Amino acid sequence: MQTTLLGALMFVLTFLYTFNVGVREFLPALAPNFAWIDEISLFGLVWMVFLSLSLALEAGRHIGMPMLLNRLPPAPQKWVKLVINLLGLAFSLYLVKVGVEITNFVANSGQRSPVLEVSVGWLYFVMPIGFTLLAIQYFLELVTSADRYSKEIDPTHHI
Repeated sequence: MQTTLLGALMFVLTFLYTFNVGVREFLPALAPNFAWIDEISLFGLVWMVFLSLSLALEAGRHIGMPMLLNRLPPAPQKWVKLVINLLGLAFSLYLVKVGVEITNFVANSGQRSPVLEVSVGWLYFVMPIGFTLLAIQYFLELVTSADRYSKEIDPTHHI
């Protein structure tokens, strides 16, 4: 579902942004009527980044140093992976807490986006959602046999 949502969001944003560029280039008099597309694009891109965090982890696409990990014997590798997943889970949960605090602060500040005039809190609301999904993925790595380190990464595959 997450992949479908992100794909749909990417499709919509690509269409809107392409349309907006076309209007600015070929019908500049109408361009002010479509200023909202820039804000929608900003919100959409921020949401896409945070919602894709857990998918990137699941696919083994987060930054890592497998060269060092692969030099260890199997037993220490297992422990290092466990520590990495525990630290990732703890950090993700911490960022959920920080995200909730930031979202509440911004939402209560009354700050609104300039064109759409929606609460900027909606822009920040995705942070705790994204890090909750990331924490769930770290938890799943801990309790299941899922091993993102053993996956061969196909450079042509995109998340």
